[in-house]
Amino acid sequence: MEVRPYTYEEFPEFTEPVEGAQIIETTGDEMGVLYQHDVEYDNVNGVSLRLQILIPNCRNDKYDFMSDQQSFARPCLVWVQGSAWFQQYIYMKVGDLARFAKRGYVCAIVEYRHSGIASFPAQAVDTRNAIRFLKKNAGRFGIDPERMIVAGDSSGGHTAMWAGMLHNDDTEQNHYPGISGEVQGIINHYGSTSVMAPDSNPQTVNHCLPDSPEGQVMGGRNLLEHPEWARALSVECNIDETTQLPPVVIFHGTKDRTVNCTGSVILYQQLKKTGHPADLYLIKGADHGGSEFWTDTVQDIMEDFMKKCFA
Repeated sequence: MEVRPYTYEEFPEFTEPVEGAQIIETTGDEMGVLYQHDVEYDNVNGVSLRLQILIPNCRNDKYDFMSDQQSFARPCLVWVQGSAWFQQYIYMKVGDLARFAKRGYVCAIVEYRHSGIASFPAQAVDTRNAIRFLKKNAGRFGIDPERMIVAGDSSGGHTAMWAGMLHNDDTEQNHYPGISGEVQGIINHYGSTSVMAPDSNPQTVNHCLPDSPEGQVMGGRNLLEHPEWARALSVECNIDETTQLPPVVIFHGTKDRTVNCTGSVILYQQLKKTGHPADLYLIKGADHGGSEFWTDTVQDIMEDFMKKCFA
């Protein structure tokens, strides 16, 4: 055989019989996942903000690391990792999201400025800039910029909701002028979306005090003494009939000891009351996160929701 550069199509396939060898048939559509780690999407006052990007890959749509324009454009799930708004461990959901990426979705995990360096709504501002970065670099990562969903868990679910409600494209918060931070849907996994009730966070004994997670993300304020700040942070208090936001799906465990399940019920009821498309799935017996939220059943619901949003 001549030694030279070959295209895949012209390279001769090995077909010689080998005693004892077995043939495994393939189609070229068998999906794997490639991982691009720590991709900087923004730098705010010297703070580097990164994405973990999981890219579906198969022989028929092979990802080219050297190209700024892939041969495919896949829908994208932008995931905000929860952390009680403290510094995130942004690699936590790489395994679970890789399973979802194998369904053909680019998945990007967002790092936001945590409450120790920036107050709310900085986390949502960062998420929208991450979305804009992905749209600007859609060809590089094989993303369809018109098919994007923002999602997250716990404080990341809160951030995902606000990222879908912020609408700051025409402000100085937009670090990619001319590129929209809007998405087609929101997936909220047990989001810490409300701090209004005393038992919003059943195990947070310093609930709404300045040193609590919710107090710190609001700049170290006492939210009990200043209920206007509690309302400013709570998603349901900022939704009415005029609020612009895409369809929402919410998942919450019925035994969540960290973020009370009733918060998601209140948010769902407010969305329905004000005429916004929303679905709520209560996962029986589930605590604050866990494998119950990444079963095939839940992933099927997530995928079906995304397809409806893109229709």
